[in-house]
Amino acid sequence: MRDGIAWSNDLLTLAARFAGRTAVTDGTAQMGFAEHAARAHALGHRLRQAGVMPGAPVATLVPNGVDAPWVSAGVTIAGAAEVPVNAHSTDEELAWFAALAGFRRVMAPGRQAARLTALGFEPWAVEDIAPDPAPRALPPVPSEAWGRLIFTSGTTGRPKAIVHTHGGRWTAHLLQRAVLPFTPGAGDRVLLMTPYVHGASLIAAAWLEQGAEVVLQDGVRAEAVLPVLEARPAAIFAPPTVLAKILSLFPGRRFAGVRCIFTGTSTLSRALWQRAAEAFGPVVRVTYGMSECFNPITVLEPPEVAEAMAEAEDGLGACLGWPAPGVEVAIRAEDGAALPPGEAGEIHLRARHMNAGTISATGFAPRAPGAWHRTGDLGAIDARGRLHLSGRAADVMKSGGYRVHPGEIEVALDGAAGGRAICVLGLPSDYWGEVIVAVAEAPPPGWEAEAEGRVAALARPKRPRAWLALPELPRNAQGKVVRAKVRDAVLAALVLEDGPHPRIVARAPQA
Repeated sequence: MRDGIAWSNDLLTLAARFAGRTAVTDGTAQMGFAEHAARAHALGHRLRQAGVMPGAPVATLVPNGVDAPWVSAGVTIAGAAEVPVNAHSTDEELAWFAALAGFRRVMAPGRQAARLTALGFEPWAVEDIAPDPAPRALPPVPSEAWGRLIFTSGTTGRPKAIVHTHGGRWTAHLLQRAVLPFTPGAGDRVLLMTPYVHGASLIAAAWLEQGAEVVLQDGVRAEAVLPVLEARPAAIFAPPTVLAKILSLFPGRRFAGVRCIFTGTSTLSRALWQRAAEAFGPVVRVTYGMSECFNPITVLEPPEVAEAMAEAEDGLGACLGWPAPGVEVAIRAEDGAALPPGEAGEIHLRARHMNAGTISATGFAPRAPGAWHRTGDLGAIDARGRLHLSGRAADVMKSGGYRVHPGEIEVALDGAAGGRAICVLGLPSDYWGEVIVAVAEAPPPGWEAEAEGRVAALARPKRPRAWLALPELPRNAQGKVVRAKVRDAVLAALVLEDGPHPRIVARAPQA
């Protein structure tokens, strides 16, 4: 072992230092730092006794609640490669994840045992792991061992597994704490409502490592969220979709005491930021992250977000802030050439806490040391050095010979559907290549007229040819609207009548 990560020793130190404090609560149950460490060590030792070696995959299928953090910690201190799986995954998704990551053991609630056994897995019920009354330290974990495998959202094909080492994971924890807007401590609570398998776990770790309290809830439910908000949490992690749900649940309410709302995952619109500022104050913080590189990649602190929201539109896209410590950002053209500030291209990243490689259907592909990562995101760096995001390269539409990005149109339509989400996409067309349409989520009556006015200033090829609506826009586990699934939902109900003047009509019922 060249060097090791002392996960176990660090966790025992936190337990001794903050023994009298609550670590995690979910609204009904709570767990202190001592029990958190005792349960994690009981699991860690049991995994090692079962022959689990550093880097071996162990899946966790645990919903948000007091058990999720200690299960994650137990797998980690054992040196295994944690494979967190969304608790709402289907049987087909579980089978695909296992095929990629190679796991058989699955940590899950006992009620999942029969299902997991039928699928060929070896379930370990979390209820069966009793706290170790005298937890003993486990040895340090090799930093180069695989430490965490997470899956891409699958928006452009079947999900891939992103491999991070224990060393990369430890560096990400360090950097996350380094860029927190304030140092949390006793009495500081952070409210997390998104699946623990993604960004919520990194913020939870940063909070627990400072002796602060994590409130981990499974989704956004008014009866559970309201008491926490009224108790004045120090921070909330709320990607734009979650933030919009909170604001819709409590219209007109003003909540004091929140020092920071962490947001990311998808871009924050000006209209949503304004609503959040009215409810919580100008406390929203923007970061940029992705599966291949743990947050933070770029950071825009609340005062800087307010400044960016007051600036005139410059056509560069949503402002994401400056690179975090240790992160390099470059904008490159299709031929790989570096582009100067103000010119749009594909975003490339390089950092110490990048992933070690990717697993796809063809196997593991390691990342070359020092290699740049092509994100697939389009953006630009402005004259001040801030990164802006305009959308995904894969989402670019080609209509009538023009290349059109849906993000530009969606920005123009922001707020046109009464604050509800709008997705712009292209429908396949032999005549045009793609016919651009806008699909709103349960919009109010008459929204089309306002939408038409919002896009009137755009070039004609960028104006949607139809205004459509769905009761709900399909989203992935991280809350992002999945454009391909929106397209499928549209085409399941409607038909494009192609030609120089395309029309979209209802699909005839099948006999």
